[in-house]
Amino acid sequence: MRHFLTPLDLSVEELDGLLALADDIARDPAAYRGVCAGKKLAVLFYEPSTRTRLSFESAMLNLGGSVLGFSSASSSSVSKGETVADTIRILSCYADICAMRHPLEGAPFRAALYSRIPVINAGDGGHQHPTQTLTDLVTIRRRLGRLDHLTVGLCGDLKYGRTVHSLIAALSRYPGNRFVCISPEELRLPAFVSEEIADAPSSALTETRSLEEALPGLDLLYMTRVQQERFSDKAVYERLKDCYILTADKLAAARAAMPVLHPLPRVNEIAPEVDDDPRAAYFEQAQNGVYARMALMMTLLGLGPVQLGEGAPLLPAETQKNLLRCGDKRCITAAEAGIDHLFVPAKGGTCRCFYCGREGE
Repeated sequence: MRHFLTPLDLSVEELDGLLALADDIARDPAAYRGVCAGKKLAVLFYEPSTRTRLSFESAMLNLGGSVLGFSSASSSSVSKGETVADTIRILSCYADICAMRHPLEGAPFRAALYSRIPVINAGDGGHQHPTQTLTDLVTIRRRLGRLDHLTVGLCGDLKYGRTVHSLIAALSRYPGNRFVCISPEELRLPAFVSEEIADAPSSALTETRSLEEALPGLDLLYMTRVQQERFSDKAVYERLKDCYILTADKLAAARAAMPVLHPLPRVNEIAPEVDDDPRAAYFEQAQNGVYARMALMMTLLGLGPVQLGEGAPLLPAETQKNLLRCGDKRCITAAEAGIDHLFVPAKGGTCRCFYCGREGE
């Protein structure tokens, strides 16, 4: 059984196969009706979602399966104090595969330790969002024809932007990619993400505060919103929320074939006038999300043409238990009692929290 918690859970070969399958589904969705007949998807969404939850449900229904679950923590037994581990133990009795969205970082990783069915991370706090990355990669390939030797601009909330973290992890494995990170100082890319780039032999990363200066040299622009729900200080959010706004005038300086992606929802960071520009790819991106999730669920259930290998164990043999502690208040370890603090070896001789990826204390 394989889970999908980060983009790195798939080898490059497996990922390429999955993207090719998504392309084939996009060409002929009707050919895949009934592939998942009799299968049930559990959607466990502990925080609000429109696109991700509904695209998962649409994907499973398109495949002939059925859906059960909940769309908010208040409508689940978590409101009575049930833990993530107990919830997934129960859902493993009812469903064949699970998609989990949670505001706490590492919650899907916690679920995977106790699950008897494949767990898909549908977004955990500001940590990872790997199925959005599949959606992004499908869109980039369809627009630009490749995933290598690209100059990728990432603009906005790079600190809490889980979609950015996952996309960088995936694209850094393809040769020749360069990342231009555009953000204010307060929303810079976290160290645990930038260190992955430093260790990627053929990737490079630069940082700037100026969208206007970066635009002419980009092959791709990935806009993100400043996420109000991730800020404990509202004054800081108010100061930063409109730091980047992409307008038609600014876009005039960009290359003619440069697609603009956005995981959505948007607030003010892309002006509505940009929607009419042929480079605006974000609504197409949302459609591609259904194809990507159809391909992923088929594959994890062993019902598609892509054959997955055995995969690495969830916890490496060198995992340390309770020798270090995770100080991240957004980590699942800070919210649920009795969770062992698990730390796995990382590059440079450091250890990082298995759940949220932060260095230990």
